[in-house]
Amino acid sequence: MGKDKQLQKTNVARLLDKAKIHYELIPYEVDENNLAATHVAEQLGEDIKCVFKTLVLKGEYPGRNSAASNAAGHFVCVVPGDAEVDLKKAAKAAGAKKAELIPMKDLLPLTGYIRGGCCPIGMKKPFPTYFHTTAIGFGQIYVSAGVRGMQLRIDPKDLIGFVGAEVADIICD
Repeated sequence: MGKDKQLQKTNVARLLDKAKIHYELIPYEVDENNLAATHVAEQLGEDIKCVFKTLVLKGEYPGRNSAASNAAGHFVCVVPGDAEVDLKKAAKAAGAKKAELIPMKDLLPLTGYIRGGCCPIGMKKPFPTYFHTTAIGFGQIYVSAGVRGMQLRIDPKDLIGFVGAEVADIICD
């Protein structure tokens, strides 16, 4: 597990430690003017296809009553860093009529994370989560460790199981 004393443990790392899931914390240099996953992949020296970004969407669910467990309709998509989420495919995976990315100003209050540090683990509350199908083709993938400047290297099957996610085709062709 991430035992390097130089690395500051994130809440994400503590949650994985508690669940006894193996991971590594990998630091990288943050460029406040370029928070793109492609920049992160370059900093890590990794293929962008195995560096995933976490996006939060809001789905429109006609007829859903407000007592439903996810009445607001938020869900999470984890996609390769160079890919764009296909809103129609994502909505279909989530069982919504349609979907859109949440406004950036809503990210922190909704998830507890800022842009460039959003992780599918440890959000303020659990949301339905969908990983793009390519994630399971890798032995290890990278996702944010919950803060800018730190990535998590983890077995995608462990991560998907831990967050209770589904795997779906959710990116543009």
